[in-house]
Amino acid sequence: MIEIQNLSKTFSTSDGKVEALKNISLTIPDGSVYGIIGMSGAGKSTLVRTINMLERPTDGKVIIDGVDMGQLSDAQLREERRNITMIFQGFNLLMQRNCLKNVCFPLELAGEKKADAQKRAAELLELVGLGDKLKSYPAQLSGGQQQRVAIARALATHPKILLCDEATSALDPQTTQSILSLIRDIHDKLGITVIIITHQMSVVEQICTRVAILDGGEVAEEGEVSRVFSSPKSEAAKRLVYPDGYELAEAVSGNELLLRVVFNGADAAKTPLIATMALECGITASILGASTRSLGDKAYGNMLLGITGGREQLAKAVEYLSRIPDVHVEEIVRNSNKGGAAENE
Repeated sequence: MIEIQNLSKTFSTSDGKVEALKNISLTIPDGSVYGIIGMSGAGKSTLVRTINMLERPTDGKVIIDGVDMGQLSDAQLREERRNITMIFQGFNLLMQRNCLKNVCFPLELAGEKKADAQKRAAELLELVGLGDKLKSYPAQLSGGQQQRVAIARALATHPKILLCDEATSALDPQTTQSILSLIRDIHDKLGITVIIITHQMSVVEQICTRVAILDGGEVAEEGEVSRVFSSPKSEAAKRLVYPDGYELAEAVSGNELLLRVVFNGADAAKTPLIATMALECGITASILGASTRSLGDKAYGNMLLGITGGREQLAKAVEYLSRIPDVHVEEIVRNSNKGGAAENE
């Protein structure tokens, strides 16, 4: 288990002190796939680097399996880092080494025999789908293949924890999907704890079980991914979950009542949902904005509806949509003082 207790980190700059992290407390269970998400500057990369003490916190503790990481000597910390490995956005491969030797590198540092290191490296490259690329160099590989080599290298020392710092940010959507599938498969096979640092909600949605949302160096919200995505409470979470719809809800004018429909793994039926509601219930609804997608036969995302006909029609729409499994519905109440709309808590 990873316990982050009252963690703070302050940097000194030419413009003064910057509080990157402010009194953060989180518990990450063993064997989980945990997401840490936030916009640029939220502090998420600083937070993940404190877990393996690449960044020493100003205050607070990081305790892993009962061990206070901040109290370890340099030699003890080096040993502990064999259990806490990391992959990055930029892959960080050694360009003058082929794939096999890249994966062997941490084993060499750990004093493994050459034959044992090469056997382990070959097995890991096979695991990540690159068993035919042992002698290829990074420059000969695609970005997705390079990240697979980086994952194999990270697994070389049999780690208990894998830290992924924006590991898919440099990849195209299709390659991102394949890397996320690989990480999930590795987690399922090896049972390691995976921590995903990202600014992409779609990444968290597809692979994580719990998520912490950082904003300005603080935890704005934390919980199960399904709960946070279907009913975010904090302003930071709402802006991440509904990046377009949230701004639209604030700007929309008129007499329509506003309804947000969130799809959290609902069956992606071929029949148009809103059109069917109109035909079956006589409800007039306009789609003011939508950000939805299908993954397999499941639908994810959200939709902003404008309902005419008053509160009776709104209640009918809520009742109809709420009957659909894995669909969350909430009214967005206008804030007349601001001339826009405010989220209904």
